[in-house]
Amino acid sequence: MTSTARPREKLNAQPAEILRTLPVMGRLMLSARSGGATHERMGAVETVAVEAGAVRLSGACHDSRIDLACVADVVADRTSRMRERVLPRLECRDAAGETLFSLIGLDGLEPFDAVLEGFGAGEALEPVQREAPGSGGPSEVPEDDLGARSFAAILASGEDVAIVIERPGLFQHWRGALPEPKPAMGFVNIMQPDFHLHLKAGAVSGWEREAEGPATILHALDAEGVRFGLALRGPAAAFAKVPDSHAVRG
Repeated sequence: MTSTARPREKLNAQPAEILRTLPVMGRLMLSARSGGATHERMGAVETVAVEAGAVRLSGACHDSRIDLACVADVVADRTSRMRERVLPRLECRDAAGETLFSLIGLDGLEPFDAVLEGFGAGEALEPVQREAPGSGGPSEVPEDDLGARSFAAILASGEDVAIVIERPGLFQHWRGALPEPKPAMGFVNIMQPDFHLHLKAGAVSGWEREAEGPATILHALDAEGVRFGLALRGPAAAFAKVPDSHAVRG
């Protein structure tokens, strides 16, 4: 860790200026949570384009758009560990101080701090207590869980699909052949080398279908029947046997 680094600090630079440095930070995980879904892209950010109030991150492992109007500041946090490794993160926050999404340094502190040292020491903040993964929900995924049944039906279709998360400040996208869903610790997990989706059991009460030319979009609905930012996009054949609600069996 550099001499100016603090365990947790609010960086004294504009978000766009900080985000421009991502290609030299090594492998990064952009992680966003919304309504029981955690959507993660992992790998090196190859290109950062800043235009019209937005930042576009792209490359073989990243495809996302960040709305700068929603990002008030960026916090560098060096308190997260996996076993003995520190996994530093950039937390992009809104004006209320809530984290919109995080960029986690998978290559550890050295490339992370080497980049941020150029911004100087930021405002020191108190460490935060984070919710443990998998807490607050069932330990198992029920056989009739709508999310699990839906992804099983998509896998059986053999069609490629896009899995999107959209929340204030961020649109993030992955597209490809769906791997076999893995239920564990109360989540349905879609796992690829450059992409993870962790969907909490019971998070999806239904799907709202929308036609977009030859494609179909399924918007996930929460327990109140409200969209929460997770969507699936693909040919109609991919979703032909996906039930629209928990109460309907396909």
